[in-house]
Parts: sequence; structure tokens; C-alpha cells
Amino acid sequence: MTDVLLAVGTRKGLFLGRTGGAAGASRETWTFDESPCFNAQAVYSVAIDTRGPTPRLLVGGDSAHWGPSVFHSDDLGRTWTEPAAPSVKFPKDTGTSLERVWQLHPAAAEPDVVYAGTEPAALYRSEDRGATFELCRPLWEHPTRDRWVPGGGGEGLHTVLTDARDPRALTVAVSTAGVFRSADGGASWEPANSGVSAVFLPDPNPEFGQCVHKVARDAADPDRLYLQNHWGVYRSDDAGGHWTDIGDGLPSTFGFAMAAHPHRADTAYTFPITADADRVPADRRCRVFRTQDAGKSWEPLSRGLPTGDHYGVVLRDALCTDDADPAGVYFGNRNGEVYASADDGDTWRQLVSHLPDVLCVRAAVVG
Repeated sequence: MTDVLLAVGTRKGLFLGRTGGAAGASRETWTFDESPCFNAQAVYSVAIDTRGPTPRLLVGGDSAHWGPSVFHSDDLGRTWTEPAAPSVKFPKDTGTSLERVWQLHPAAAEPDVVYAGTEPAALYRSEDRGATFELCRPLWEHPTRDRWVPGGGGEGLHTVLTDARDPRALTVAVSTAGVFRSADGGASWEPANSGVSAVFLPDPNPEFGQCVHKVARDAADPDRLYLQNHWGVYRSDDAGGHWTDIGDGLPSTFGFAMAAHPHRADTAYTFPITADADRVPADRRCRVFRTQDAGKSWEPLSRGLPTGDHYGVVLRDALCTDDADPAGVYFGNRNGEVYASADDGDTWRQLVSHLPDVLCVRAAVVG
């Protein structure tokens, strides 16, 4: 039996879908809760933490009235806990305030550690599964910070990657500062953008300042990373030390999303968009592109997806996989549609439509 939880964060709440029972193994039958959690709140980040005996859901909600907060649930979303005091906040001496939580990431090598990425761009660490967080000051105080420039969507730390081999190895990505990595648990940081272009800057190959949109880690080789840039798709084979362009074969190298297969080596997914000035699916076609050879070639995946002109853009955290075998692949778009594949992306079906603007999607086997 394969019970999968699908969490869809939207501009107006969190929608939860489940599959299980006799049809769970094939993920054919889905049920969605009648009402969203966090009604009228924008949900920019979701994590499904399956490391302990009981799965924990973590949500970064943003209320227009009360502001941003991090909530957690230990009963698959039936009830939620919000700390009495804000769990993610900027210390007074920083002179700034939290705008939103862009990323929630359970650490790969530390069972109780969760990282949060925020706007303004900062990294926070929790040692109690996301109940409380502490600012990572060395990154906040990095000597390049005063030259980080917000992108069109703000200055967000939107990607956190940890390494199951080494809890001290951390990689983050910031729009628009680029990739930074630490080898000492966050005590020090270095830019990791060699080979990534910044076509919008006078110097197209700076040490930092790239508008990285998303980074994903290969399932079999932890040193292999895939990166979707503001123009450009790249691969690193040395944990971000250097990046190689792998955009040949895609209809456009602009996009936001990047996800890696949870089990299969050299396999990753992206959703190309026509251009930064024309943000619609490439060729106005609803297609996910998959590589199975680490970016040497790409194939369009569209069986079961809409065939006519399509305008649903997939944002940076709105494409994901579950951890089943074969893998489920999921994406939501700004049209409020959610699509799923139960066979590694070969075929697709629409799960739900007419939702608010989809901001993030996460899925995991929970039973």
C-alpha cells in the first residue's frame, strides 16, 4: 500500500490531497479536503517531514493581517500548532523584519533539524523539528550582502540543500545573489556560482549576483546538482564548485522550477517558460521536460496534459516528486491546476482545477 499526501500551497490557503487504500499503490484515486487550511493566507512553503515515527507537516503561512508565521501539524493537517511567539523572526539589532518564509527543509543527516529560508534572504536553523528557529548570522552578515539586489519576486532564500553524508555541508540559493555553500555547518560561507551566467549584469560572469531560481540534488550522486537560472539550465558535478550549461535540447532555458527524481540517477525535471518578458509556457505548451542522462538530452513529457494553447506558469517550488517507486511527479500552476504522474512523468492526469494561484507543491509517502 502506498499512502501519499499531497500538499498544495496557494495564494489563499493550503489544500491537502491523499491517496491510499486499494488504489494507493497506483495513486489513481485522490481525495482532497473540502476546505483549505489557513484560509485566505498565502502559503509560500511546505515541508512534509517523514524522518520520525509520526510525519510532521510544516507550513510557512502569510496572513495579510497578522503577517508571516510557521505552523506545524503532527496529524496530517487535521490540527495545527502555531508558537505563542514568532518562531522565525529577525533579531532587533538587524533592523529588519520578516516578509515571508520561502523554504522549509528537514535536514538530511540530523533527525530534529529543520532549516528555513526567508525574505529578506536569510537562513534559520531549528533543532526541535521546526518549533523554534535561530538566525544563521554568518550568512546574514556575509561581506557581500550589501551588494545583494532583490529580484522581481523579492530577495528570497528559496533553496536549502543538506547532505546525508555530512551534516556540516550546506548549500543555499538566493534570488538574486546566487548559490552559497558552507562546509562548517554555517559558520562560514563562500559563493558557488562559477560557470553560471548573469546576462542582465554588465559582467555576465560575476562571483555572485546570479538570479538562481531553483537547485536540486541528484538521487544517486550527492555531488551532482541541477540548477534553473534566470536564463540558463546547469549541472554541477562537484557540489557547486563549477557549473556546466545543459540547456541544449530545451525549447527555452528560462524557467523557475527544478526537481530531481527521488531514486534514479541522472534524472531531473524542469518546466520551461518562453522568456522573462513573456512568462508563459514555452511554445504555449503544457510540458514537463525530463533528462535521464544528467542533461545531455531532454525529452518533453505531455501525455495526458492539455494539448491546446496553455498559459499556466509553474513557479519555483510548484514542481516536486514523492518518494515512491515508481516516482510520483506533481506540478501546480498559476491557473490553479494541479497535475500528477504516477510513472516517473511518462503519463499525467489533472487532479484538481480552479484553485487559487499555486505557489508550492510537496508530496510524500506517509503510510
